[in-house]
Amino acid sequence: MNWMENELEKLAHASNQRHLRDSATSPERPGHIVRGGNSLLDLASNNYLGLAGHPDIIQAICETLQVEGAGSGASRFVTGNRSVYGRLEAALASWQQAEASLVMANGYMANSGVIVALMGRGDVVFSDQYNHASIVDGAVLSRAEHARYRHNDLEHLEALLHKYRDKRRKLIVTDALFSMDGDRARLHELVKLKRRYDAMLMVDEAHSGGVYGEKGEGLCHELGLHRHVDVHIGTFSKAFGIYGAYVAGNNVLIQYLMNKVRPLIYSTALPPSLLAGIMAALHLVQTEHWRRNHLRSTSEWFRSALTNAGFHVGEGDSPIVPIMVGDNEQALRFSEALEATGIAGIAIRPPTVPVGTARIRFSVSSAHTFDELRQASVLIKKVGNQLGLLTS
Repeated sequence: MNWMENELEKLAHASNQRHLRDSATSPERPGHIVRGGNSLLDLASNNYLGLAGHPDIIQAICETLQVEGAGSGASRFVTGNRSVYGRLEAALASWQQAEASLVMANGYMANSGVIVALMGRGDVVFSDQYNHASIVDGAVLSRAEHARYRHNDLEHLEALLHKYRDKRRKLIVTDALFSMDGDRARLHELVKLKRRYDAMLMVDEAHSGGVYGEKGEGLCHELGLHRHVDVHIGTFSKAFGIYGAYVAGNNVLIQYLMNKVRPLIYSTALPPSLLAGIMAALHLVQTEHWRRNHLRSTSEWFRSALTNAGFHVGEGDSPIVPIMVGDNEQALRFSEALEATGIAGIAIRPPTVPVGTARIRFSVSSAHTFDELRQASVLIKKVGNQLGLLTS
């Protein structure tokens, strides 16, 4: 075990060792969490639409628990495929304007499992440098050539596409909204490149689903590009406020994945009560437009306030608002000082982000009020000034 201890010492020395901390919801204070007995404004979670504690979702889960019991008991291909799966997948396909959809356990399993199912030796996966780890791991596990292009650098991507133009199959994979920076993928250009080089395009809408689109369908729909995306991935663990993931596409794709995605085939099916909760969340995402409208307004205001305060803030129009710090230890001190003022803002460090780019990743929720964010911005500026992080 000495080698493990040595590795942990190295992580600690670099201010890069991770620890688990207990958190609890604060039902009487939406948009807050409880840590160490203290109520904190939750600017760290991905509960973008504030649905994680919605009574309709809780009711749907409880009612189904009473009828179906706690667990599914088996894989979907044995006895775990309860009828609610079919209803949910039909509703998802309709929402996404796709021929079919397939529900999976979580986004990590969806991304990694789908890439492994689609690609193999003799193929090539083109992946943005800032893509989620599940995409990176899927590309590695597939045994295909893994061609990573510089973040949103489509000239670099095109050079790689030209280099590997004779490969058997080519798959371009991107996050629609990059989770640690909050900026968008250049989806219009990616569609052009996938056509030019006869590649497939897979887009992960984990952080954009629910937030963009007329009914929360995602960024591809908002831009009118959804029919040009071959593989659409989404999750229920962020804007939906619950858990799980899905793939949407044409019938052939979904039938193929159903037979080839190992994490689907060899995993126990999700509990039916959870699926009922997702159904309730899907209805709320599509109908409660005020949540998206409020989120866009508050996100824009919060980003502007931190930029005007003199912080180095990431670009974009999303609820993800990172303050770039750079040094790991400084980011940890920033996070601790924020918590002492009543704000949950977590330090994000390598390998989640590149070395030298540690940051506080704030994420706004529709549960937050303008007054809460105004007060938070004042406190964040005060802490940043004390730590010497302001640029002006």
